[in-house]
Amino acid sequence: MIASLILAVRFLTIVPVPGREAGGRDALGQAGWWFPVVGFALGAVLVALDRVLALAFSPQLSALLVLAVWKVTTGGLHLDGLADCLDGLGGHDRQRRLAIMRDSRIGAFGAIGLILYFLIAVAALAEMPLGPRARFLLLAPTTGRLAPLLIGRRFGAAGAEPGSGSEFLAALSIWAGPVNLIAALVVGAWLLGMWGPVATLASLLVVLAWSVFLASRFGGLTGDGLGSGVEIAELTMLLIGAALTYRGAV
Repeated sequence: MIASLILAVRFLTIVPVPGREAGGRDALGQAGWWFPVVGFALGAVLVALDRVLALAFSPQLSALLVLAVWKVTTGGLHLDGLADCLDGLGGHDRQRRLAIMRDSRIGAFGAIGLILYFLIAVAALAEMPLGPRARFLLLAPTTGRLAPLLIGRRFGAAGAEPGSGSEFLAALSIWAGPVNLIAALVVGAWLLGMWGPVATLASLLVVLAWSVFLASRFGGLTGDGLGSGVEIAELTMLLIGAALTYRGAV
């Protein structure tokens, strides 16, 4: 159990945790149980950082620094998947799209998409007062890492050769998603009342729609597609937070 947690932390972040991680072909899928937990822990670190930065900087600069630390801590893993998907969507047929996604170089669509992602995320964070911002900083990474557990199993693998994404889903317990979803909804209700579960479910529905679109273009989902879903869920949660605070709902 601890070995799976260590693997989850090392896979999802660049944090150099000590100890022996779980090994084997099924190890990452089994570690999926811990993904939302790692997301919540990451959110707690971001909240603490945000509180410290707020003592010295404006909300805009604080938001930018928090987002920078957020994405650096995760090693840009899911941002890379988002950029690859955006580049791949520019292909004229399925095989060409998959070939573009396998190319390690970033293209125009991917670069523009990442720039827009950061601009929107920074603006959404900066719009939220410190209190609500802390709550959504906890929920966004948690929901993001819950998304692949729930949504990934509903799609087949894209491409003829199985990749890391299909291996992860094949070893993932069918209960990992539902159990973690219940826990996330409880945490959301604790943090934001009825708006917590609503925001969580809305973010997951947006990822589902995104995944349906990707599957229609690529013939299924890849590891990049799963990773892009994490970023889509996080960004959606931040936008919901900005909208709710703007309307005075939280």
